[in-house]
Amino acid sequence: MSGSEKISALILAAGKGTRMKSDLVKVLHLLNGKPLLTYSLNVARAIGAEKIVVIVGHQADLVREQFKHEEISFVEQVRQLGTGHAVLQAKGQFDGYRGAILILCGDVPCLKVSTVKSLIARHFEEKAAVTVMSIILDDPGSYGRVVTAGNGEGLKIVEARDASLAEKKIREINTGIYCADGRFLFDAVSEIRNDNAQGEYYLTDIIEIARKKYMPVRSFIAHDAIEVMGINTPEDLERARCHQTQAEG
Repeated sequence: MSGSEKISALILAAGKGTRMKSDLVKVLHLLNGKPLLTYSLNVARAIGAEKIVVIVGHQADLVREQFKHEEISFVEQVRQLGTGHAVLQAKGQFDGYRGAILILCGDVPCLKVSTVKSLIARHFEEKAAVTVMSIILDDPGSYGRVVTAGNGEGLKIVEARDASLAEKKIREINTGIYCADGRFLFDAVSEIRNDNAQGEYYLTDIIEIARKKYMPVRSFIAHDAIEVMGINTPEDLERARCHQTQAEG
């Protein structure tokens, strides 16, 4: 891999997971005997990430202890102020780094390595500042909408609660998985503002920031909704377990 196509990984794992109805932090819930975070770490290794950084928050010490023998770095997000704020905490880990950063979620265990490799390939082929993985849903519900131009160029991602009526009709939604140029990424998250319905720093705002800088933005549409499903409830965990059992059968 050339110097311009280096890849590292940043995994978001700071959330508590209130809807899991458990005192245990979400990324340590077991799926087929393994903590959820294990699956994202496996993807990061499989795509050849030269560095893996995990953002922890709730029960940070417990997560660190569980993975203390892994060759990964941990950064703590002491206050949960949004995904953009979470990524910003890792800036110091990538000082001097020249390459792309794959952003994964620690609660998406069914994601295939082949899908992620296709995302990364598109990112490099298009020489994009950021490429977002999306999915088309019949009922996009409360998911953030990916607003694109006809040529597949990303224009912005708008959270459902902040979306206009027209934007809510969009069926392409954000999975929370991205590939971004490292230098652009940390410059962009430093510019994010929290003037939205939740008062949080949304990572999704990096799309509009790139556009304003006339930097290329792309979306990559995945084809399997289960594959990009985040685990938010015990029911989601059971769906993922059934999906993996069927895939192995």
